[in-house]
Amino acid sequence: MEILGIDIGGSGMKGAIIDSETGKLLSERYRIPTPKSRKPKAMAKTFKEIVEHFNYEGPIGCGFPSIVKNGVCQAKGNLHSSWVGIDAETLFSDACGLPVTVVNDADAAGYAVMNYGIGRGKTGLVVIITVGTGLGSGTFFNGELIPNLEMGQIPYKKHKKIEHWAAGSVKERENLTYKKWGKRFNVFLEIVETVLCPDYIILGGGTSKDFDEFKKWITIATPIAPAKLGNYAGLIGAAVAALHPHKKLNLN
Repeated sequence: MEILGIDIGGSGMKGAIIDSETGKLLSERYRIPTPKSRKPKAMAKTFKEIVEHFNYEGPIGCGFPSIVKNGVCQAKGNLHSSWVGIDAETLFSDACGLPVTVVNDADAAGYAVMNYGIGRGKTGLVVIITVGTGLGSGTFFNGELIPNLEMGQIPYKKHKKIEHWAAGSVKERENLTYKKWGKRFNVFLEIVETVLCPDYIILGGGTSKDFDEFKKWITIATPIAPAKLGNYAGLIGAAVAALHPHKKLNLN
């Protein structure tokens, strides 16, 4: 089945048509910068533009950078505070006139990695970390999703959230070397390792493609590797989530 997946981030909103059986992209990825205001009305307009670009009619899956419960945003994430309490599914559905399923973006990326990528067949506790504007996390136990476990939201020193100190966007904003940023990211991974004691960590998001540049400063004991799906994982997982709205995202 061909499904439109839309992956919303703090810097960009991306869409692509996905084959739900293989997890492969059937179209080129289309990206529009996230509106500077990051407010619901402006982002709903951009969402509609992405749908219209593909001339698409059918269910849509959306990965969203916030804690999402039954389609409703529970936190602002990297967006505007007015998102809290907004029914994102209704907002986006009304904007494009099509049924939309909204899930946490890191959970969606993790779902793709666990079903179509290097996480397939892995048992135990697997944590997928998406490294980009923020630090998202999708956690799976024996292939089943544990939803909305957001490790990037943990406070750290003077920062409200550790992602404000160690996300991929921070490297660019502060012009950090891979060494300096890698050591920061390793601190975050040490916290993940201490709190969750995972069996495996998989990196997704835009910064994961640079893993070879910073891996020498990653010293945790947990096995870690970049996702082969790379920056497309969020699109793939979001699309297929439309087939399983608000259920455990697992094909196995």
